[in-house]
Amino acid sequence: MNFSKKISDIEQNHLLRLRRIANSAQGTEMKIDGKKIVNFCSNDYLSLANHPQIKEALIKGISLYGVGSGASHLVSGHSDSHHRLEEALADHTGQQRALLFSSGYSANLGIFSALRDEINWSLQDKLNHASLIDGNRLIGLPIQRYLHNNLDSLKNKLQKQIGNGLVVTDSVFSMDGDRADIEAINKILNRPESLLMQDDAHGFGIFEPNIPKHSIYMATLGKAAGVMGAFVAGDEDFIEFLIQKSRPYIYTTAIPSSLCEATLKSLELIQKGEQKEKLFNNINYFKKFASKLGLKFSISESAIQPLVIGSSSKALKLSRKLFEDGFFVNAIRPPTVPPNTARLRFTLSADHNFQQIELLLEKVKDVMA
Repeated sequence: MNFSKKISDIEQNHLLRLRRIANSAQGTEMKIDGKKIVNFCSNDYLSLANHPQIKEALIKGISLYGVGSGASHLVSGHSDSHHRLEEALADHTGQQRALLFSSGYSANLGIFSALRDEINWSLQDKLNHASLIDGNRLIGLPIQRYLHNNLDSLKNKLQKQIGNGLVVTDSVFSMDGDRADIEAINKILNRPESLLMQDDAHGFGIFEPNIPKHSIYMATLGKAAGVMGAFVAGDEDFIEFLIQKSRPYIYTTAIPSSLCEATLKSLELIQKGEQKEKLFNNINYFKKFASKLGLKFSISESAIQPLVIGSSSKALKLSRKLFEDGFFVNAIRPPTVPPNTARLRFTLSADHNFQQIELLLEKVKDVMA
């Protein structure tokens, strides 16, 4: 196994991934690799990751519960704080019950692992998140994908399925920023032997959850909520089934109780709606100013605004130029996106201001000239 050669091959194809080092708290203005920048590549959409009230709640949680949870939920790691957060998340999403996981990735793997012996097939949107594809692989089902957001493609593939199954989609697609038509998918799926599963990692806290009856809903808490972890919400019997059968849930140490206290405060701020209003003002301004400058961004109503470049080397070059000029925007390349669709993925947060958006987009126009 010549790993050095493999790494060299990745680098030659302009696909090598590097980690920049943050020297400050998460925010719209940060210090990265020792350089002051304006951050346009964070998933902290509502600017809650460094919110003073959430930090205060976390500190209070540590004073009550200490640092680590010490065990899995089914041993001694499930605290009153975990329980209250699950009830609050169920109430917020209008579901009977919710179940906490350590991350969205483990939640998606956990759902599939629990359903291993219950389903015969799975149909996934072509642009679903990697964790959903890996969950599918985990239980040995063939990877079947329908064309992205294409209801006719889904309908045609659905007619060929026999037995119990799962139709799986992101709610907001992480690399394109567009949204699935959950209501339309649910109408197509109107058969008792099938379940709808949606991953709302990039929509939770920003868009109102749209959860059809008797479906599966997963959302993360490390993006718009600004904290860490994830949850699955749904019917009482399904959540109890996950507790009994989901291997990532059963065998993973519970997230710290202090984080649950922080998340409860985050949920309270999300429900007030002030940060969401600021975010949508920024999204609308970004789109209008980009259009004024003649920049051709993909169509997206979410905080994710992609500018497809095509070439991985060109996307990298543009990202580096922007960083040199004080703007942090990641170049997203294959295999995260399809071949020849490398892009700059701009993400907006509630605490960005119009001046920062103008300066960024003017610089984008300059570096692309």
